[in-house]
Amino acid sequence: MNKLIKWLGRLMLALTLALVGLGIYGFSQWQKLEQMVIAEQSDPLFVVARGETTFHLINRLSPEPLSELHRRLWLRFHPELAAVRQGTYQLAPGTSLRDALMTFVNGDIYHLRVTLVEGLRLVDWQKRLAEAEYLKVELDGLTESELAEQLGVEQQKLEGLFLPETYSYTPGDSDVSILLRAHQDMQRFLDEAWEARMEGLPIASPYEALILASIIEKETGIAEERPLIASVFVNRLRLGMRLQTDPTVIYGMGEHFDGNIRKRDLQTHTPYNTYMIDGLPPTPIAMPSKEAILATLQPDESDYYYFVAMGEGRHYFSRTLREHNNAVRRYILKR
Repeated sequence: MNKLIKWLGRLMLALTLALVGLGIYGFSQWQKLEQMVIAEQSDPLFVVARGETTFHLINRLSPEPLSELHRRLWLRFHPELAAVRQGTYQLAPGTSLRDALMTFVNGDIYHLRVTLVEGLRLVDWQKRLAEAEYLKVELDGLTESELAEQLGVEQQKLEGLFLPETYSYTPGDSDVSILLRAHQDMQRFLDEAWEARMEGLPIASPYEALILASIIEKETGIAEERPLIASVFVNRLRLGMRLQTDPTVIYGMGEHFDGNIRKRDLQTHTPYNTYMIDGLPPTPIAMPSKEAILATLQPDESDYYYFVAMGEGRHYFSRTLREHNNAVRRYILKR
């Protein structure tokens, strides 16, 4: 009997020590997870896939594999970490496991952005998109007509059909998807602006409005001048005067433009040389901003037919050719 009691006592002691040891070990593992810093990432952006759970994310973030038991026990003490959201996140080096998971729970998604600037051409935008981080390049090798087909655009010439804006995207999105959004945004805005246009404008369609807006965009970077510049072109179109605007000449010269316009360039016929053709050129010459489009469709009312650059981006407006020639002598020829 005494031997049985001694044996049971030793067994209880062994069990107690085992439980204490297990408890100490479990606590140490819990503390390890509490204080753990995520593994060094080869990429600062971390993607949580659709349907991925916190249980699996722990092992992805941990610098070493952790047992299923320890992960489950730790999460029992942190139910607030259960509902992670899919998306792309930026994790700084030295971030704790708990803070990383909390970032996923809060949905603090990292948005990549690319700014497509007004006044530039489609080829300029393509270069900008090619330089954007984590954006898949699909434009390389596509002709303009092939791109138009992918975008579902009727026009074969795409200049001016995209809205200048800052666009957010996630890794894996393509440059074509950005252009599709920019085209859809332009269509929506242009339709609204066209419906609210001033009556009696010598502009036959929304596309013609884009063409004129692109010229206005290139003529001035001063916001308050745009409606007045628009009034000059509208007045000329009403009278059947040629627009005679240098940006269209430059666009028509293409790669031959070296930074200067010469007399022979003004006298060389291209579809875009508004010194030689009547009315508007066949397509926009740049990407017009919302402001340029609104100025085109809601121009100032004026009796100006001419303008000349004064410097610092501003222009002098004239009612007559004589007044305009005097302004040219003063501001351009410095006489």
